[in-house]
Amino acid sequence: MAEVMEKKTNQGQETNYTKPFIILVALFFVVGFLTTANGQFQAPLKTAFLANAGNLKNTLVTLITFAFFMGYPAMGGVSSRWIDKLGYRNTLIRGLVMLVAALGVFRLSVFADATLGSVALTAEATVPYAFFIFLAGSFFMGCSLAVLQVVINPYLVSCNVPGTTSVTRMSIGGSSNSIGTTIAPYFVAFLVFKGVENPAVEQMGIPFFGLMAAVALVAFIMSKLELPEIQGTTSGGDVKLEKSVWSFTHLFLGVVGIFVYVGVEICIGSNINLYAEDLGLPTDIYTLMAALYWGGMLAGRLLGSTLSRVAAQTQLAVAATGALVLVTAGMLLNQPWFLVGAGVFHSIMWGAIFALALDKLGKYTTAASGALMIGVAGGAIIPWFQGIAADVMGGWQWTWILVIACEAYILFYALIGHKHSLAENA
Repeated sequence: MAEVMEKKTNQGQETNYTKPFIILVALFFVVGFLTTANGQFQAPLKTAFLANAGNLKNTLVTLITFAFFMGYPAMGGVSSRWIDKLGYRNTLIRGLVMLVAALGVFRLSVFADATLGSVALTAEATVPYAFFIFLAGSFFMGCSLAVLQVVINPYLVSCNVPGTTSVTRMSIGGSSNSIGTTIAPYFVAFLVFKGVENPAVEQMGIPFFGLMAAVALVAFIMSKLELPEIQGTTSGGDVKLEKSVWSFTHLFLGVVGIFVYVGVEICIGSNINLYAEDLGLPTDIYTLMAALYWGGMLAGRLLGSTLSRVAAQTQLAVAATGALVLVTAGMLLNQPWFLVGAGVFHSIMWGAIFALALDKLGKYTTAASGALMIGVAGGAIIPWFQGIAADVMGGWQWTWILVIACEAYILFYALIGHKHSLAENA
């Protein structure tokens, strides 16, 4: 993607984007940490909240991920309009304030568990009301992180930092994101739930208070920092977009690509715990699997940040092929360790799809970024469908065919779907 030219100040000097680039890379850590932490709550809360849920346990517990990722389509378009109206910085602060409130809803679910009763969904399945409050917290946190991502992703793509390209900046941001995702499984398993085999809901209380305080501090710091706008990445108040962003085929197919990519990333990152638990593996083993999966994404993104001379479509094609082979082997051999290896190949997919989908969109970039956030709903729908399939099939092994189909689509986008004939700046 051709780089957007840096904005000039009134003094005729180029805007220095290095400092805001570092700030947003750091915020990408927060996004990764909380995204993975939300998914990692599935396995312990399957015991803590859903011990009496009968044969609906997998269907219900994967609603935690479903609720979280449904926040992205809910806020994607709203966030892009906020950027056009308020700018990057003010939109970012709004997202952080929303995140503090979302963490407060999680804390409320702990209080509700001690004070409210349960509801019978079927004759065999009884679920505490507190579980549904936790789902609401997941949704609101997804909404808040969607706002942050609609700021972070197009900013990293478009801010011109010397010695980088859009793909390498996204890879650097993704590396920071992956550090957060690698730490999160241990935070949930051993800091929140102390590594016990029978976790309790009240163990979540103090950690959520701590997270609220930390995010509130970040919001305060951001209110004191500058985040310069980037010329040509928003429609602005006086610029009318002549056509819908959906008229760009490579963007539309890219939204589908983000949909299936986020779906498979979360299927493995969150559901591997449930899969391994179903096979009888202990907490420390499936926590290690999750950490290594996200750690593989970190390693892959660090490597990807050095591949500036390799075209995004080539990187994506190689990654999709490798992931397709590993997931297929894991399913056929009923061996979750193969799935762990897919993290390395998933590592560059987000940045590559994002860069290809925004290629040469000019003033449509921000609106297109909001559209891409709709695709993140794949992280809600695909893992939930997999959980339903696990209940129907009585196990997780053959549910991975869904992930295999998604990996195949990503390969299609890398080879064919990303192509277009647009001139510069749409």
